[in-house]
Amino acid sequence: MAESLFISPSEVSKSLKRSAESGLLHMVNGEKRVNRSALLEFLSHGFRYVFPPAKGSLVRGVPTATAAEPLKSRFLESGDPPEVWPYAEGKVRGIALAPLYKGAPSAALKDARFYAVLALCDAIRGGRTRERNLAIELLEKELHA
Repeated sequence: MAESLFISPSEVSKSLKRSAESGLLHMVNGEKRVNRSALLEFLSHGFRYVFPPAKGSLVRGVPTATAAEPLKSRFLESGDPPEVWPYAEGKVRGIALAPLYKGAPSAALKDARFYAVLALCDAIRGGRTRERNLAIELLEKELHA
């Protein structure tokens, strides 16, 4: 898991422990399972407060939030530069939005489904009400897929 997420094994271990302590993970038949309703509640109501969006200057990077699918095709372009995760190999110039963790752009580019989920999370962190609500709706569908 650590390798595919581009984080250290100790960070994965600490994260799993915190998730279990907070009720985001629970045990079912001896296996750790995601508490999907608790996760959706956290993402919907607490995520933007725990991980506030840190925006920066114009940089090259990877599109996120409403500049990435599944939201990009659902909103008209505003004419403003898109939000991007700063990434040297990125192909889009836009306003920097600090990713949830340093390795997020690399991990997202290797897994389209993970990329979509991270982009939805960024829309919750920094989007307007309509964008946040649609992102929450799409994340709920993803969690129950």
